[in-house]
Formats: sequence, C-alpha cells, structure tokens
Amino acid sequence: MEKLTYIIAGLGNPGRQYRNTRHNAGFILIDHLVEAYKIRLSKMQFNAITGTIEMESARVILAKPQTFMNLSGQSVAGLVRFYKVPLEQLLVAHDDIDLPIGTLRIRPGGGAGGQKGLASTIERLGTQEFPRMRIGIGRPNGTQDAAGYVLQEFSSADIRILQEVFPQAVQAVQAFVTDGLQTAMNRFNGSIGQE
Repeated sequence: MEKLTYIIAGLGNPGRQYRNTRHNAGFILIDHLVEAYKIRLSKMQFNAITGTIEMESARVILAKPQTFMNLSGQSVAGLVRFYKVPLEQLLVAHDDIDLPIGTLRIRPGGGAGGQKGLASTIERLGTQEFPRMRIGIGRPNGTQDAAGYVLQEFSSADIRILQEVFPQAVQAVQAFVTDGLQTAMNRFNGSIGQE
C-alpha cells in the first residue's frame, strides 16, 4: 500500500534575527517536530527548507518557507503541486494575534484574518479551504503597532506558557496525520498552560 503524503508548513521569517519572534510560531512548531523525530531539514524545495518524517502509514513533509512571511504561499503551493497532496492533507501552522498566548486552534478553512503569510497561501492555492493550526500569540498592549509586536521576541512569561503549548502542538500534528482533522480539533482546540 502506498503511503499517503502530508505537508506540514510552518510560516515564519528566515534569518537569525527573527528566530524567536512571535511571527515565527509556525517555524518553532516545525523545529519541535524536527527535534521529536530526530531529523534535519536539509533539502531546499520551492524556496522552502524541507525534511521528511514517517508517521504510521504516512510520509510527512515538514516545510519552512524561506520567502519571508508575505510570500509564503509561493513555497506552500509549489510543494502541494509537486507532491500532488490533496488540500485536506496540508496543515499550515502560523501565529495568530487574535488568540491569547497559550491557545491552539485547528480549523478546516477560513479567511486569513490579517495574517499575511496565510493570505499569500490562500491566494496561491486559489482557495481558503485547507486545514490550518493557529498558535495564539496575544495582542500588543495599549497603542503598540501590531506589525512591530509580531516581530518582537517572546517574553519570558510567554516562553513559560509556550513550553507547554508546543509539545501539545506536536501531538496535534500527529493526531491530524494519523486520526484526521476532526479528532485533532476535538482533542487540541483550546487553551494550554493557562491557570
């Protein structure tokens, strides 16, 4: 039996200066998957660094687009077409300013909600009907500009919460691949690491 192929694309910005910023929550999830499966992202495809893991009866392509956030869709769409992956076997992980820190939300589709990497992906795929994982980063306090806020590093308080969130997010990806979107949504949508 031929293995199903899935793509898990984490959105972010390449470069050391962006590594631990809020906008790179999608990249950080991919880093946790890489660590969990003890692989390296060593292949460059469609302007994305990729690596492959085996998960039960599935081959899972992990991808970090290197185009900068606003053009992420170029890489995601290129990979989807190259591997001929049905959109229900694609999961796009990204930061979400409208969700509190410590919240995961997996959805089957929907608009971009102002997230430019997601907007680029919707545009390039020609549809908004594909699964995504929203990783809450919270809103800036007071009058701070959202664009500046997302490019700041996580605070130490945020990091404490995220140390619980990302292992859960890894399990959510595993559930998505092995048990399906609905199971992943039922088990992992909600707040993690909150008192």
